Amino acid sequence: MSTPYWAADAVFYQIFPDRFANGDPSNDPPNVAPWGSEPTIWNFMGGDLRGIINRLDYLLDLGVNAIYLNPIFHSTSNHRYNTYDYYRIDPKLGTMADFRALLHAAHSNGMRVILDGVFNHTGRGFFAFNDILENGEHSPYLCWYHIHNLPVRAYGEGKAEDYKAWWGFKSLPKLNTNCPEVRDFIYGVARHWLREGIDGWRLDVPNEIDDDEFWQEFRRVVKAENPDAYLVGEIWTADPRWVQHFDGLMNYPLRDAIIAFLNNNLPASDFNNRLLELSTIYPPENALAMYLPLGSHDTPRILTELGTPEKVKLAFAIQFAYLGAPAIYYGDEIGIPGGKDPDNRRAFPWERDKWNADLRAWVQKLIAIRKRTAALRRGTFHLIAQQGKQTCAIFARKLGADGVLVLVNPSAVKRHCHLDVRPLGWEDGYIVHDLLGGTEAIVDGHTLHWDAPPLSAAWLAH
Repeated sequence: MSTPYWAADAVFYQIFPDRFANGDPSNDPPNVAPWGSEPTIWNFMGGDLRGIINRLDYLLDLGVNAIYLNPIFHSTSNHRYNTYDYYRIDPKLGTMADFRALLHAAHSNGMRVILDGVFNHTGRGFFAFNDILENGEHSPYLCWYHIHNLPVRAYGEGKAEDYKAWWGFKSLPKLNTNCPEVRDFIYGVARHWLREGIDGWRLDVPNEIDDDEFWQEFRRVVKAENPDAYLVGEIWTADPRWVQHFDGLMNYPLRDAIIAFLNNNLPASDFNNRLLELSTIYPPENALAMYLPLGSHDTPRILTELGTPEKVKLAFAIQFAYLGAPAIYYGDEIGIPGGKDPDNRRAFPWERDKWNADLRAWVQKLIAIRKRTAALRRGTFHLIAQQGKQTCAIFARKLGADGVLVLVNPSAVKRHCHLDVRPLGWEDGYIVHDLLGGTEAIVDGHTLHWDAPPLSAAWLAH
């Protein structure tokens, strides 16, 4: 088992293509909604691949070096999780030439691109399901799905009864991956886009294809095509079973713990222990390859979850210092709010007066420091003992003789912290400075005395 070397150095930016930027109005549908209008489950706002290309300078300025794209293949919805054709770019997003131009522009600037692999279910317009609708018992594709009754009733209100579907939604018939032809088809899709130059796959609901043999073969196919391809699974729980198949998982348990801690629903001592637990549950190389989200297209926006930009800054400070590859959901860096989907899929406001410029500058600083501080990318994780009641999040990353001590005070009052810095190798008289703010302190014996202002974060280094 080996993970791509680049994963630990990655800073991901997740893009919901229809809502990031409109670079080619000629491919907009006739009923395109105004940019910035209320998002719904059915409206399109015109975002496309050319829009991403045109805004690549924005991403490079922010400092991100990897993009995760929500589905881009042909479908009828704005989310595109109901795929019709896995080999065709959705015309509302552009052409194959646009896709290749995006890959070229990204790779030329040292940026990786991974795609969303939706292989548990398809759309009703997918050729095999459509054939079943047309031909019923005579269809050669009956084994491609879990068909209960014929003829199949795939439209109208209510849940799917004649076939198995994702959460019962008629629009998302579930593929039968026990069918050899289905497996070969999926492996072929994975191989095709790797040959086009993508850098990996984010696998949608892989736990619903609960088949180790399937995923082992999928991994073998991908790694045979590109050993450096990154595989990340959408697993919502802390479950080490899945890293036998994927390099990393979407670390939603970390997100949940950060939100609970910053909203005063998880005591500091429990939060620190949870960070330790999540750092040890996976093998070290997989821990460094975890995908760390604070938000996604499936969750409320981090600003809405935490309520204030100040808390969001603290969340980013923890995320960017923890084990794994931090991921920014498009617009979280400028303070876009949003509840559950589809409200969390608002259009990116390109008018700068609508941005929280302070928050963006903070994220930009965190990325820059992380890039030049190897311990934050590849260092081991350590809890730091503190005297008295724990009131702050405190942990360290250590790589060789270098280390960074992370301290986050979520409360509205100053905290006086007395920290045992022996795990970092810091000795009496060492001068320690905050990489985020410039404040300094001197190690006294084996203890660092640090005053943490209200709602503050510090990354301390010798």
